[in-house]
Amino acid sequence: MRQKILVTGGAGYIGAHTASVLDKEGYEPVLLDNFSNSDRTLLSGLRKITGKQITFHEGDCNDRSLLHSIFQKEGDIAAVIHFAARRYVGESVEKPLYYYRNNVGSTITLLEVMLEHGVSDFVFSSSCTVYGQPDELPVTEDTPRKPAESPYGNTKKICEDIIQDTVLSGQPIKAAILRYFNPIGTHPSHLMGEVPHGVPNNLIPFLTQAAVGVRPELVVFGDDYDTPDGSCIRDYIDIMDLAEAHVQALKFLRSTEANSLFEIFNLGIGEGKSVLELIKTFEKATGVSLNYKIGPRRPGDVEKVYANVDKASEVLLWKATRDMSESLYNAWQWQLRLGKH
Repeated sequence: MRQKILVTGGAGYIGAHTASVLDKEGYEPVLLDNFSNSDRTLLSGLRKITGKQITFHEGDCNDRSLLHSIFQKEGDIAAVIHFAARRYVGESVEKPLYYYRNNVGSTITLLEVMLEHGVSDFVFSSSCTVYGQPDELPVTEDTPRKPAESPYGNTKKICEDIIQDTVLSGQPIKAAILRYFNPIGTHPSHLMGEVPHGVPNNLIPFLTQAAVGVRPELVVFGDDYDTPDGSCIRDYIDIMDLAEAHVQALKFLRSTEANSLFEIFNLGIGEGKSVLELIKTFEKATGVSLNYKIGPRRPGDVEKVYANVDKASEVLLWKATRDMSESLYNAWQWQLRLGKH
């Protein structure tokens, strides 16, 4: 019998790709989403990829009665992977209370309902934003967290602390905190990818939209940083590698006999690539010439950050295997499916 895994934010970019891997690995994903960050496009792609009508519940993780009804209706949920959160830095600056109520409140409510229903295994979607601009690179899981640059980043820090305090209190929660870096790419079938709402906040959908003509050009924010080519450096990880890491984290939690557990894992490729390097790689992988210009630095941007992923390799038996060229080619094919939308 396949174990049911509740995936909050399951219709989103990372959630839907993780659901596809869960299904492939013999689990039964149960999705929950309110479509505030997503739409039904990825559910259709997921259905085609899996050949199954994946169980889906529409609603908000802050809705305690809805969560109770899902746990009761499904009956035997084995674990929860929690993606659901608002994730736009600029919006969080404008609406901090909304972000705290939504991101932090939903995590508290979910943990409470899990405990009431005797579900202990919890994989939490965190972010490398908690490191800010680190003093040393690459960052390890022991690298000190810096003050958050935005309410969004602060919600990730606060949620990590809430989960850790819950575990330290002796509550039967086994938690894997996954701090990931910059997800890019799509499912290799090109049936699922990133679907931005309005003007994209992330680099890759903006880049592909510029390449297809939806945007007039791509702006590179700054070429005067202390990096080899002057542009910011990030750790870009393929979405399928990232999705597979969530399933490995789940297997790790399911295999441990501890009553309570709190472990943090960095998820990246362990290597930094600059924005200008990424642009050149995209052009080479796709044969498309990109219209871009250099603009001023963007306030709050970190100069460079990339991960040490030794812990994930040793404990989760996971390592990123896909290269940037493959990720960017897949992202371009997805954009061609979307067209000029």
